[in-house]
Amino acid sequence: MRLTSLLNISGTQRRLSTYRYYDLLVHVFVVILLISNIVAPKICAFGRWRISGAELLFPITYIFGDIFTEVYGYAGSRRAIWLGFFSSALLAGMGIIVVHMPAAPDVNNLRMQEALSAVLNYVPRVLAASLIAFWGGEFVNSYVMAKMKLLTNGRWLWTRTVGSTVAGQAVDTVVVVTLLFAGQVSWTTIGTVIVSEYLFKVGYEVLATPLTYWVVNTLKRAEGVDVYDRDTNFSPFGKEQVKDSQAATA
Repeated sequence: MRLTSLLNISGTQRRLSTYRYYDLLVHVFVVILLISNIVAPKICAFGRWRISGAELLFPITYIFGDIFTEVYGYAGSRRAIWLGFFSSALLAGMGIIVVHMPAAPDVNNLRMQEALSAVLNYVPRVLAASLIAFWGGEFVNSYVMAKMKLLTNGRWLWTRTVGSTVAGQAVDTVVVVTLLFAGQVSWTTIGTVIVSEYLFKVGYEVLATPLTYWVVNTLKRAEGVDVYDRDTNFSPFGKEQVKDSQAATA
């Protein structure tokens, strides 16, 4: 089924809960974010390049951010970020509680306690670093994506996905790597990780552009909507309604 026309419905508002696939996408987004937080402490080596374990999955959250903003508007991306925030906070809270509860005096259980402590005791720092970076990176990504859509009148999706990633990941990478590894490794290593991860994330986004195109166009047809953020409140604390949408008819 091909998208044949767009009907302007200026000022129309729809709640995000009315969309068929939005909640499913948010669930996948949150799962990827939580897994990224857990595996983030490990620095992986690929020759001279250094990236944290999170970067094998975390760039996908920016692709999701592009999809949320392009299809459901800035409000859709904002709500997903908040849900990711509270889910990560719950992960950190439960990690702290479980690690500090007394372990049963069994040899294997004590080994499990040591392993859990090594991973979960690091989660609060990962959480703090990732959430601060989230506020900067994800919202910059969504803001640039929404504004570029207006400037291009909805054309040239690749310029928005790449342009928003270049801006958002610059903020995200510098903040999260510095907060995560400062005092743990040398500043030379931190600088290497920042450059490596930034180039990796941007390259990730570029290579994923065909997939992003397919997902965006498929969702627009399935949901019957194409959102343009005209007169949108870009505050992180704004309302969740999708405004100034263009309903797609096939």
